[in-house]
Amino acid sequence: MGFADLLDEVGGFGRFQMIHVTLLSIPGLLMASQNLLNNFTAGVPEHHCRIPNITAALNESTAALLRAFIPLDSSLTPSRCSRYTDAQWHLITDRPSHTNASDLQTEACAEGWTYDKTEFISSIVSEVTVKVISESVLCSLFSCRFGRKGMLIWSYFQLAVLGTFTALSPSYVVYCVFRFLTGMSVSGVILNAVSLKVEWIPTKARTLVGTISSFFFTFGQMILAGVAYSLKDWRKIHVAVCLPFFAFFIYSWWYSESARWLVLNGRSEEALKHLHRVAKINGKPEMTEKITLEVLESHMQKEVQSSKSIHTVFDLLKTPTMRKISMCLMVVWFSTSFAYYGLAMDLQKFGVNIYLMQIIFGAVDFPAKLVALLMLSFLGRRITQGTCLLMSASVIFANIFVPKDMQITRTALAVLGKGFTSASFTCIYLFTGELYPTVIRQTGMGFVSTMARIGSMAAPAVLILDEILPALPSIVYGGSAVLAGLIAFLLPETLDIPLPDTIEDVEEKSTASSKQLVKTSQ
Repeated sequence: MGFADLLDEVGGFGRFQMIHVTLLSIPGLLMASQNLLNNFTAGVPEHHCRIPNITAALNESTAALLRAFIPLDSSLTPSRCSRYTDAQWHLITDRPSHTNASDLQTEACAEGWTYDKTEFISSIVSEVTVKVISESVLCSLFSCRFGRKGMLIWSYFQLAVLGTFTALSPSYVVYCVFRFLTGMSVSGVILNAVSLKVEWIPTKARTLVGTISSFFFTFGQMILAGVAYSLKDWRKIHVAVCLPFFAFFIYSWWYSESARWLVLNGRSEEALKHLHRVAKINGKPEMTEKITLEVLESHMQKEVQSSKSIHTVFDLLKTPTMRKISMCLMVVWFSTSFAYYGLAMDLQKFGVNIYLMQIIFGAVDFPAKLVALLMLSFLGRRITQGTCLLMSASVIFANIFVPKDMQITRTALAVLGKGFTSASFTCIYLFTGELYPTVIRQTGMGFVSTMARIGSMAAPAVLILDEILPALPSIVYGGSAVLAGLIAFLLPETLDIPLPDTIEDVEEKSTASSKQLVKTSQ
């Protein structure tokens, strides 16, 4: 008997859980905007050296005049970094070539640049001229100390205020500071929302709820494309995607704190009140009399005893099974994020309209996550996680052999690869929440998801390897996914298994599984 049995008694997945999960998932519509915002706010518009007294007169009908002032680069497009020292009017009527202009004297853009405002009216590149590692760890530690609900409410408020103020940044340094602090709140929202969902949901409903919740993030990617296209100004985009968090902050006071966390932190009476509230909302008012403080504590007797110990991040590595889980998850989180953001954070490289590309990248997640839902439900977490990573690796490797002039094929493969990495993300959030026990779940999720932050930072840097060998970035992305896919098969299965509440639960289940495996082999 455990907390899972009490959940079934107060209605299982009832009206409360439906409202609870929906309200927690709605902010996910704008989480994609926070993670992928730089595709649009830091997009690099077409630009060329500023031409004093003449540039203002250049528009679509007189763009040919640029030939007299701006040399062509190797791809026969106007150079972004130089201009002719003197106007070369004869070039306006000449056919584009390097033979008649290679000897002409040029100079750097001493007076700045002129930006094309067709795709972006304003970006931080044209106007203002690390994803942080600490965010996940700090949020998880505070969450274990102050509770899931409290930290989530604060994260909403912090994101709303700092995200909105980012639009007022007068310099790049100020912009980076605001984005740093906003990033901390983003992690707080994601990690605490996952825990609050998982800890109030019956075992059998976790897979469905986890997958459906992830669709909010998927749809949010398409919303981001629409918002960015309609505004095309980085300041307005920031306000549009951050201001709604004031509304989330207001209604988040309705949430119920995790009863598991309350009991494990010596606040059983509060936990009982929340259980009674859930029972009433689920149409089970009679259970308020049956479930007393004694019943609650008897169901969680072992967990209460365990809560008397002080748990730290070092507990993730002390015992054999916890150490194995943590080390494996670190690799899986890193590689999933590494491959995902390697594809999703550089949409301009595909040569397709950036807004259309964002919609395509979002739309592919729907079928990918539906497939993930079926796999999670019937094949389990371990096989789904490993398979998604290996499939994404195979697609990334396949793209190496596609010629660069076959842009449609390359883009299609990239979209497919992004779909597999999205499915991997859907699985890893659910899988991690089920692997770690309640007493240290938030700390564990913060610890391993820190590797995802490192992966997202490393992904753009790897693109520099393209200068050494064009295929090298894909080899690195794909190799990392292969390694993580194989390691994922070492993790214990959690399908239809009640959530562990203590470290002892995790170790006991591992021992029992080993004994069962020995008996089966005999």
